[in-house]
Amino acid sequence: MDLFEYQGKQLFARHGIPVPSGEVAETPEEARAAAEKIGGTVVIKAQVQVGGRGKAGGIKLAANPDEAEARAREILGMDIKGHTVHRVWVEAASEIVKEYYASVTFDRGEKKPLVMLSAKGGVDIEDVAENDPDALARLHVDPLTGFQQHHARWLVYHAGIDEGAQKGVVAILEKLYDAFIELDATLVEINPLIWTKSGDVVALDAKVSLDGNAMFRHPDYAALRESVTADPQEKMAFERGVTYVKLDGDVGILGNGAGLVMSTLDVVALAGGRPANFLDAGGGSKADEVVAALEVLLSDEKVKSLLVNIFGGITRCDEVANGLLTAVEQTHATLPIVVRLDGTNEEEGRRIIAEKAPSNVVVETTMLSAAQRAVELAKGA
Repeated sequence: MDLFEYQGKQLFARHGIPVPSGEVAETPEEARAAAEKIGGTVVIKAQVQVGGRGKAGGIKLAANPDEAEARAREILGMDIKGHTVHRVWVEAASEIVKEYYASVTFDRGEKKPLVMLSAKGGVDIEDVAENDPDALARLHVDPLTGFQQHHARWLVYHAGIDEGAQKGVVAILEKLYDAFIELDATLVEINPLIWTKSGDVVALDAKVSLDGNAMFRHPDYAALRESVTADPQEKMAFERGVTYVKLDGDVGILGNGAGLVMSTLDVVALAGGRPANFLDAGGGSKADEVVAALEVLLSDEKVKSLLVNIFGGITRCDEVANGLLTAVEQTHATLPIVVRLDGTNEEEGRRIIAEKAPSNVVVETTMLSAAQRAVELAKGA
């Protein structure tokens, strides 16, 4: 469960991690009131779960409450890479001397938490890792002994953190690891972690991903989930029990199994298309599950074509075919749908679609040909 920046900062504050004073606003008037309360120059930041919001115009300075209201009016309702801005975070502007990067995530390969620190913050950490790997200090933590202060000092030394900021960075790393454990998080990231003119080290941004499987230990996460699933398709998917992630393309994708869906995303991109989503209906998809998944996909107006990619192991292709026909009939779908069936009862599934499906539903025998057809149909639409 990925949180918005303001939610991450609120959780950071509870764990003693310094953050700029700020308030969330859903209207321009609320942004004005927040600016009046904070005082001085403020920053209006779009709350969307996607990078690049600054370049898209989703982060603006405001010198006074009037400007804060005007800037919030410009940002609210903005579309940033397919994500609509429903709220903004209004926070006090910071005087930055240096930007760093800090994070704690879980390394599944090592089966240990991984703490990372870099003196190169404020940019995509993937670029730093690829182009200057020595600038990113990494440390795996034994979960039995936990993160110790000497671990933090080791990271600070190897990351090349400025002397004046070292003490503050050490303190934040300790608190960041504590937050990672106590929140049952899969990722806590600060980019940038800033060193200010006043000598403070502050989390200027917050990226937090919580483990949804741990919700039974955190009753308050239910309210967070309601907030982060404000997107209509994502909320619908959650209610129907399907795994769905909205992307910014126009080719809708439905598969049964996360690995197959991820492969399908790659093949659609290889064919020159842009996936509109990640939707996994599950490894043992039944007819009613396919109906629920199709309803989610078809509710997205940006989808121009659908690619249904099914491998029949546990799943029977004939049952999927019947579920697909039911979904098309119930939703009155008219957009192009390309179906690839492979595995258990694949011939029967293809026969059902060929004989009973409307003209907008076509069958392809391979994943690549299905992706190429779906991309072609999306461009034609």
